[in-house]
Amino acid sequence: MSALHIKKGATKHSAYNLRPNFSDTQERHTITVLVENEPGVLARVIGLFSGRGYNIDSLTVAEVDHTGHLSRITVVTTGTPQVIEQIKAQLGRIVPVHEVTDLTVAGPFVERELAIVKVVGEGEKRVEAMRLADIFRAKVVDTTLNSFIFEITGTPDKIDAFADLMRPLGMTKIARTGVAALLRGE
Repeated sequence: MSALHIKKGATKHSAYNLRPNFSDTQERHTITVLVENEPGVLARVIGLFSGRGYNIDSLTVAEVDHTGHLSRITVVTTGTPQVIEQIKAQLGRIVPVHEVTDLTVAGPFVERELAIVKVVGEGEKRVEAMRLADIFRAKVVDTTLNSFIFEITGTPDKIDAFADLMRPLGMTKIARTGVAALLRGE
């Protein structure tokens, strides 16, 4: 008798998927959470992340409906697909949560971030900083004889690129708001 040569994984002859259904790849997801605007809600949402060791790359929260007392929390996080699904399921179980939307999965979305950047320099560095700010459409919101504070809005990648170019020109400080995002279309 010959030995059976069975390959691992599902085949057209098998009723079972024997392949592992988990992935080790880290994915970046933007998740919005519509919540009741009441004390302690943000702490509960953040507690869910910290209690399970999930990292938050960006976090913004603001009231979006004054009459309905609703706030939108936008969280950018990184994890395996299984971790992201677990985060969404656990967010949905928190009582004051009305809606959880994974914008990364839901479809095309617009994300923006605001940053203010302080650049200290004189002479050519000052001129070059102004030239780059013009290219990136950054506005000068404050100036002295030896420094600028620029305001820039755009995707996180645009903010990162601007900061990388400003570092050698004398960037001393940067403050970022975090990502605000909405689905495109209807």
